[in-house]
Amino acid sequence: MQLEFPDIDEKKIGKDLYDYQHNSIDEIFQRIDKYPNNYNVLYQLPTGGGKTVIFSEIAKRYILSTQKKVMILTHRIELCGQTSDTLTESGVTNKVIDSKVKELPDQADFNCFVAMVETLNNRLQDDKIPLDNIGLIIVDEAHYNSFRKLFKYFKHCVILGVTATPLSSNINLPMHHNYNELIVGESIGSLVEKGFLSKAYTYTFDVRLGSLKIGANGDYTVSSSERLYSSYPMLERLLQAYEEKAAGTKTLIFNNGINTSKSVYYAFKKANYDIRHLDNTNSPQERKEILEWFKHTPDAVLTSVGILTTGFDEPTVETIILNRATKSLTLYHQMIGRGSRKLSNKSAFNVIDLGNNAARFGLWDNHIDWHEIFRNPDFYLSNIIDDQEIEKNFTYEMPDELKFQFKKTPQVGFDMKEEYDKLKAMGKRPKAVIDLSIEQHSKMCIENSADFSEAKELARQLDEDIAYRIKLYSQCISKTTDSYLNWLKDEYKRKLHAVLVAHFIS
Repeated sequence: MQLEFPDIDEKKIGKDLYDYQHNSIDEIFQRIDKYPNNYNVLYQLPTGGGKTVIFSEIAKRYILSTQKKVMILTHRIELCGQTSDTLTESGVTNKVIDSKVKELPDQADFNCFVAMVETLNNRLQDDKIPLDNIGLIIVDEAHYNSFRKLFKYFKHCVILGVTATPLSSNINLPMHHNYNELIVGESIGSLVEKGFLSKAYTYTFDVRLGSLKIGANGDYTVSSSERLYSSYPMLERLLQAYEEKAAGTKTLIFNNGINTSKSVYYAFKKANYDIRHLDNTNSPQERKEILEWFKHTPDAVLTSVGILTTGFDEPTVETIILNRATKSLTLYHQMIGRGSRKLSNKSAFNVIDLGNNAARFGLWDNHIDWHEIFRNPDFYLSNIIDDQEIEKNFTYEMPDELKFQFKKTPQVGFDMKEEYDKLKAMGKRPKAVIDLSIEQHSKMCIENSADFSEAKELARQLDEDIAYRIKLYSQCISKTTDSYLNWLKDEYKRKLHAVLVAHFIS
């Protein structure tokens, strides 16, 4: 049979494939060989595992073995270009169907097409692009539901969906309704252990999320996130977390709103850090310039909104800050995955979680039963730990670096609940436990300071410890409103400051 498109240049072999990639390709082709028509397969592989390389090799092998063409679908223009480049590197003659392409009079010159979902849908609806001899459809980032509208045009094809998280972006449209089966690739833990991905060290900070609202899409609304994360206390906590865990590292900050990201930019700028802000309102030229700056600046901080969760690959990222909460497991993995690329001089990266996300989903490299999630997404979603439970069970541990600042104090811990129960048994007023806590904190600051200035700075660094003790106390007296907690925390810090003033100055 004569091919209707140019021969593939088999001299171009593209990127070398690892054993686990070869194994996945073989497993996928077992299904394609068994079900050559009208069969949908979903393939899962973590971010950084090389999905584009794998499905480009699948496209090449499919074209050679069946003499049929391949259509690759993406949801972002950046992914179109990246996919096209990888295909070309492998010797696959391809064409990108973007907004500039109105018709395809030259389709016989190509054996593979890469298309944006909306663009291709418009062309097919208008009957402008009658595609011939398409046998395989590959859907990148298949968890997005925008691809569903195109399936009706390719009923007799094999459809291969590829995703890091086989959990639909729409809880009402589960993926098992569109795919016959799921093939699970190498796990994050295995890829880290074998040296293909960097290891993540996660640092969590207790954040009260009671003010956040859930939107129609099942995730926290932008408006409620903006109010919380643009507030002075949260910006202060972000800056403190960065300085404690990530100062001097190349850092990517994810936010849930443009106003929040701009507030982060100004807060870091005021603190004299080299930072830029990026969102979808930036022009392509601005984006290119900002990403070039980020790539070549060792201690750069880039604060962003959504735009860098997919289609962005910068291996030199050393710290990911989740300055937002999300109910989306997919988004959680996408954000952290931006830091997971391995380099010869980079085997680990930091994750700073300011949205209780690790408590909600587990650590990024924890084992996940993707088959169970694929079959029963409702059960998985209904069993995600809610925010109240997360906050109730959070246990603060003073960082080792901070403990060192109080090295002259043998005991820096304080069991608020135990001390409360003791005082209650003695018939003393409940709030006396707050006085005991302030007494201990002031002693810690005084013992480890030479003057008031040093003591004041140490007291400032106790902010997380103070907030945690206040939360435990409020649970003891069953009074946990935000307004009361904020008042009590301010009162606590005022009294602590007064004790230090009396000791050093009066």
